[in-house]
Amino acid sequence: MKKILIINGHPDRESYNYALSEAYQRGAVQSGAELTQLNLADLQFDPNLRFGYRKRMELEPDLVDALQRIREAQHIVWFFPMWWYGYPAVMKGFVDRLFLPGIAMKFVEGKPFPEKLLKGRTARIVITADTPSWYDRFFMGRPAINQFKKGTLEFCGISPVAVTYLAPLRGSTEQFRKKWIEKLFRLGLELK
Repeated sequence: MKKILIINGHPDRESYNYALSEAYQRGAVQSGAELTQLNLADLQFDPNLRFGYRKRMELEPDLVDALQRIREAQHIVWFFPMWWYGYPAVMKGFVDRLFLPGIAMKFVEGKPFPEKLLKGRTARIVITADTPSWYDRFFMGRPAINQFKKGTLEFCGISPVAVTYLAPLRGSTEQFRKKWIEKLFRLGLELK
């Protein structure tokens, strides 16, 4: 049985991101996966890494629980909107507070890159945006994808990381949105 963790990084529980994550969840449950979900909007924690890496802040109970779920997961599916070519503040704060040296990676004396401590997990990131894919790729250089996929997940050893980019949402039709709900349900069924 595959252990899947869904992490929803949208701060609005009534967002389309939640509908997408629920569709994925229905498919994964139907396929027999062991599934847990974290909605970052529901967690209580200080999103500011107040001392950088100079001094460790104690993890709040919700972050301790989230870390345990990440460690137990085989596959992590992240849902979030792209805002200003990045991701929401609550998600950035979650990553800053939890993906720490000694937890997600470990600095190695004399080496330019740290040891990856989250190996053995795969991921998918599902990004919603108003920016067309071609513009994000060719004019902006895919900053949200590169930052999160390469600069966070792969940097900590989570690999491979698949990307699902849904855009443009602004002005999209109900048919467009239903099509993507169906696609996420199928991804859940396939446990991808």
